[in-house]
Parts: sequence; C-alpha cells; structure tokens
Amino acid sequence: MEIIRKIGVMGINFIHAVWQFLVFFMRAIHNFFSPPFYPKVLLRHILEIGFYSLPVVALTALFSGMVLALQSYSGFSRFSAEGAVATVVVIAITRELGPVFAGLMVAGRIGATMAASIGTMKVTEQIDALKTLSTNPFKYIISPRILAGILTLPFLVLIADIIGIFGGFLVGVDVLGFNPYVYIKNTYNSLEMMDVFVGLVKASAFGAIITSMGCYYGYYTEGGADGVGKSTTNAVVISSILILISNYVLTALFFNK
Repeated sequence: MEIIRKIGVMGINFIHAVWQFLVFFMRAIHNFFSPPFYPKVLLRHILEIGFYSLPVVALTALFSGMVLALQSYSGFSRFSAEGAVATVVVIAITRELGPVFAGLMVAGRIGATMAASIGTMKVTEQIDALKTLSTNPFKYIISPRILAGILTLPFLVLIADIIGIFGGFLVGVDVLGFNPYVYIKNTYNSLEMMDVFVGLVKASAFGAIITSMGCYYGYYTEGGADGVGKSTTNAVVISSILILISNYVLTALFFNK
C-alpha cells in the first residue's frame, strides 16, 4: 500500500505541476496583447537571446555540418554513393540538427540565465516590490522574455542552417575532394523550402519552451541561494528534455506520411 500511495502522490504532484505551468504560460501569453507594453525590455531580451547566443550556435552548427559530411562519406563510400553526401548534409541540418542543436545550446545559456535572474529577484523580494509599485511582473519580466524567445530562435536557426551547410561544404571540397560546383548544385537541388520552414517552426516552439521553462522555474523559486541553483538546473534539464520530445512530435506531424 505504501508503494501505491507514493505512486499516487507522484501522479498528483505531476498533474498539479503541469496545470500550474499551463496557467503560468497562458497568463504570459495573455499579457502579450494587453497594455502597457515595454518595447525596450523586449528588444533587450532579443539582443541577449539572439546576438549573444550567436557565437556558440554558429560554432556548434559549423562543426556539426563538418562531422556530418565526414560520417556520411564514410558510410556512403561502402555503397559507392558518395554523391549523396551533400543531400544528407542539407536535409539533416535544416530538418533536425540546426533547430535541435541551436535549441539545446540556447537552453544551456539562456534558460539558466533566466531562471537564475528571475529566481534571484524572487528570493530577494524584488518581484514583490514591483507589485507594490503597481507594475505587473508578468508584463515586465515574463512576457517579454517568452516573446523574445519565440521571435529570435528562428533567426538563430536560419543562421545555424547556413553555417552548418557551409561546414559540410568545406569538408566536402577541401577534405573529401568533391568538385565545389557539383557539391553546390547537389545541395541546391536537394534543398526544399518545406524543410527550412519546418525547422523554423521547430525553432519557435523551442524558443517558447526554453524561455517559459526558465521564467517558470525562476518565478517559483524558493529557499534562497540553494533554491536558485535548483531552479537553474531544473530549467535547463527540463527544457532540453522537452526540446527532444517536441522535436519528435513535430517531425512526426510534418513528415509522417
């Protein structure tokens, strides 16, 4: 009976946590569309999420494309199908690797930053101070961050796609000895706008996941400095897991024909 009780308690706690997050997220979405608006705050978060995350996303995409080209060539050479390397690189980068790797990198950087920042504000009662000054913390702290993530991640992923494909091109031409004109032609012929579009849709979903998880765990931080550290860890871990789960769901939704 004790085991059943523990399972029941875990189930109830899980349902409560999911419901609490859904209410939190819908409240944040509602505040997108009601005044007052804080455009300077939104632009600041767009800059923080987009511009300052660009170096790590670019490096990740570059070496992902390079490694993918090497591994594809190694596998396809067994079947005398080396010419398919460009096709595999462009499809894999635009559909999967670009959005997922960019999402995971941003989750590690931005998700942790948001959870730590908002969590510190929570435990030091700065959020309560905003309420006493008649400032809605959701409109000033939460909503701009989530909206910035939804708007910014597609641009990061688009840049990651370009750099990742370029990384595959560098390895294909300089290391594997492909003709550059033929490689570019194969890449162009294999590239479909639907692949790019699905990658950008995934990016927006990942942006919403990363920022909402960071804000959620930060907003409900308890227990001082230890609580801030726990919230930061939870935000990154849960964001990464949800990115992988939602990536599968979106891939099945768009490509399962």
